[in-house]
Amino acid sequence: MQVKINGKPEEVLGGTVMDLLKAKNIDPHMVAVELNDAMVERDHLGTTPVKEGDALEFLFYMGGGR
Repeated sequence: MQVKINGKPEEVLGGTVMDLLKAKNIDPHMVAVELNDAMVERDHLGTTPVKEGDALEFLFYMGGGR
């Protein structure tokens, strides 16, 4: 199915947000997920379905600076 991830169209298999993170080798503890302009609570990643046409934003936690 077709979804947008960080503004780019991608073809993904159906499933949950957690399934998508696993398929992309993304550690769920290192990312915040927004689905259709709403934040997904970390404990709902495994139960929130991803559907055709959804827009996801992956916001990665990064350290750095001085």
